[in-house]
Amino acid sequence: MKKTGLFVLLLATAAWAQNGSDANSFEAPQGTSPSSVSFPTQRVQTPTYADLYCAGFISKQILPDANFVAGGLQTPNTTKFTRGDIIYLEGTGYSAGAEYEIVRALRDVNEYEMFPGQKKLLKETGQPYEEVGRVKIIDTRNKTAIGQIEYSCDGADPGDTTIPFAEKQPVTFHTPIHFDRFLPPSNKLTGRIVMGKDFDSVLGTGHKLYVNVGSNQGVKIGDFFRAVRPYDADLRDPVDSLSFKAAIAEDDQEKTPSIDPAMFTKGKGPVIHVRDLPRRAVGEIVIIGVTNTTATGMVVFSLEDMHAGDRVELDQVQ
Repeated sequence: MKKTGLFVLLLATAAWAQNGSDANSFEAPQGTSPSSVSFPTQRVQTPTYADLYCAGFISKQILPDANFVAGGLQTPNTTKFTRGDIIYLEGTGYSAGAEYEIVRALRDVNEYEMFPGQKKLLKETGQPYEEVGRVKIIDTRNKTAIGQIEYSCDGADPGDTTIPFAEKQPVTFHTPIHFDRFLPPSNKLTGRIVMGKDFDSVLGTGHKLYVNVGSNQGVKIGDFFRAVRPYDADLRDPVDSLSFKAAIAEDDQEKTPSIDPAMFTKGKGPVIHVRDLPRRAVGEIVIIGVTNTTATGMVVFSLEDMHAGDRVELDQVQ
């Protein structure tokens, strides 16, 4: 019995050593001395069914809204319909047994910009849509088709648009890798996070977001993008820029540094050039949906909060 226990322990130790060897067997780029801070091991969170089918999207092409939800079994007393509910659908082309996706064109009731130029960028990017759920047609003998909601991301409302349902493409993932936190800029495809799902501006692991590059630029489902942020982005943020106005030196420091270019703090010592500080990668995004000009992504690994307005760069990972 003792011999068996010892054998199992040896096997476990060998396996641990092998895994540790694999995790650290990458070839570090020239000019680096890797550590767990600069090259953390990345383990991604894989999307669920709800992540794929409830993520929403931004489309430059406005969807036709001739087909829409007209009401439900308990209209007008009920105005939100969820899984299992019977709903009535206006429009044409419905057939018994067909499935339709329920989507909703969105508007942001909060007029505050999360980063300078967000409204203009969003207008150029397209119309945001929420994916509300899926309905199956069960009767077409009346002027309005009758459907039953099969899957619900949110309560369907009268006026929501219905479009033919299409299966989502599954997403494949790479094995755990070392994430280069301070990778210099490359010539790969770049874009920007326009906004998060539900108009969120601060995003973490599991959150969905929208970027302003799509299939016209070669983006595909399953592509990985790293979100990056230069330090001079804080100079343009009305809140974060306040930190540059604070004293950064000790009271007994003879030569106090100055912040350039804004010169928020003045000193007679060295000048800190904010734009010369290395950009930092704040996490990784996997693409779960694309249109011609936009893509929907999910944060699968984050070292700190991502923000609406952060830059994204195509990350070639294996």
